[in-house]
Amino acid sequence: MSDHATSSAASASVPLIPHTAVVPAAGLGTRFLPATKTVPKELLPVVDTPGIELVAEEAKSAGAERLLIVTSPGKDGVVAHFVEDLVLEHTLSSRGKEAMLAKVRNAPSLLEVASVVQDKPLGLGHAIGCVEADLADDEDAIAVLLPDDLVLPGGVLGRMAQARARFGGSVLCAIEVPDEKISAYGVFDVTEADPASPDVKRVRGMVEKPARQDAPSNLAAAGRYILDRKIFDALRETEPGAGGELQITDAIALLIEQGEPVHVVVHTGSRHDLGNPGGYLKAAVDFALDRDDYGPDLRSWLVERLADS
Repeated sequence: MSDHATSSAASASVPLIPHTAVVPAAGLGTRFLPATKTVPKELLPVVDTPGIELVAEEAKSAGAERLLIVTSPGKDGVVAHFVEDLVLEHTLSSRGKEAMLAKVRNAPSLLEVASVVQDKPLGLGHAIGCVEADLADDEDAIAVLLPDDLVLPGGVLGRMAQARARFGGSVLCAIEVPDEKISAYGVFDVTEADPASPDVKRVRGMVEKPARQDAPSNLAAAGRYILDRKIFDALRETEPGAGGELQITDAIALLIEQGEPVHVVVHTGSRHDLGNPGGYLKAAVDFALDRDDYGPDLRSWLVERLADS
C-alpha cells in the first residue's frame, strides 16, 4: 500500500477520533460528464483505487469505526463498492490471483458502512444534517471527510482529534494557499490559540472566496472536519442561502457567534482536488509515481514526453 493511503502510526493510536465518519457523496459529478452518467465520481480510480476508498482508509487509520455515506436517489454504486462480491472473490482465488483478490477485499474489510439518502441537492450543510438521526445518543461529534479532497500525507484527523480534546468544540483542517489562488477557497480569519501549538489556530470567522486583497489570511479549508454535535442545532437555526442551499460554513459561523470554540489545524502537507478533471489527473500521476509497479516507467515516459513538448 502506498504511503499516500496510510496515516502515521501516531494518528492510528489516537483514541479520540469520532466513532462515525461522514462522507458526503450525493453530488452529480457534472464536471466529469459524460463519464459520470453511469459511474459515480467517487468511484473514479486514482490509478486503481476509487477516491472514496482512499478516504475510507484515511478514516479507519484515524480510528473511525463506521462510515456513513450521504448519497442521492439512485446513486447506490458508491455504497456497493464496500459490499463483498463473493463470486468475484471466488473467481480470482481459483485463478491464483492473490494480489488482485487482496485489493478487491480491501474496501469491504475497512469499517462498517451505511448510507443516508439526501433527497434533494440542498448544500453540504443539509447533507451533513441528514446523518443526525443515524447517530447513537452518546456520539458527541462526527468526522466529515469530503471525497473530493485527498489530504496528504495521512494523520491530520488524529491531530484534529487531539486539538478537540484540548480546546473542545469543532476542529477543521486548513492548508496554506498562495495569495494568487486564495480567491478560489473558503478562507479562515484566525488568531493564535496557544504559542506552544503554532499549528492550531482559533477561528474568528470565515470568508467564502474573497478577493486577494480582502482575504483575512492565507489559510483555506481543506475538506476535513471534526464537528461537535452542536452543529446540528446550528444547522437548524441557519437560513438557506442562494439556491436554497444550506452551507456548513454558515452553521460554523453561527457556532462562533454563540461562543462555541472552533479551531483549525494547519496541515503542512499537500492536497489533491479530485473534484475537477485537472486535479484528478494530478492526483493519478502523483499516486502512480509513488508506486513501484507503475512509477519508474511513468517517470521515464514523462521525462521523454515533456522534453518533446
